[in-house]
Amino acid sequence: MEYGLGPIDIVPWVDVVFQLLIFFMLTSAFAVQAGINVKLPRTITSDIIKEESIVVIISGEDVLSFNNQILTSQELRRELAKLTSKNRLLLIKADRRSSVGRIVEVWNLCRELGIERINIATNEEQ
Repeated sequence: MEYGLGPIDIVPWVDVVFQLLIFFMLTSAFAVQAGINVKLPRTITSDIIKEESIVVIISGEDVLSFNNQILTSQELRRELAKLTSKNRLLLIKADRRSSVGRIVEVWNLCRELGIERINIATNEEQ
C-alpha cells in the first residue's frame, strides 16, 4: 500500500475562485447610492469645476433637493441663508426635463441671497 500524496487537482479551486469573482462583481454592481435620479443636459462646451461647491438638485418633476433633503422654495431659501460664506460656488444640477422656470427661480433666489457664483451642471456631449 502506498500512502503518497499524488497530484493535486486544482480544478475545484478554480471553480470556487471563479464563483466568488462572479458573486462580488454582481453584488457590487447593484450597490446603488440613495438620492434623486437626475439626467443632466448635454453640452458641447463645458468647464470642469475643480473646487467644492454647494449643490442644489432639481428633479424632472421640479422637486428641489439640498443636502439629501427634499425642500420647498422657502425652506431652500432658509437653508441657503444659513451659509456663512457667500463667496462659495453653488452648483445647480437640474434634470433635462425640469422646467426652465424652476431653474430661474432657484437662480434668482441665490442672487437675492448674495450668492454670485452660480453654475449649472451638464454632461459633456461625446
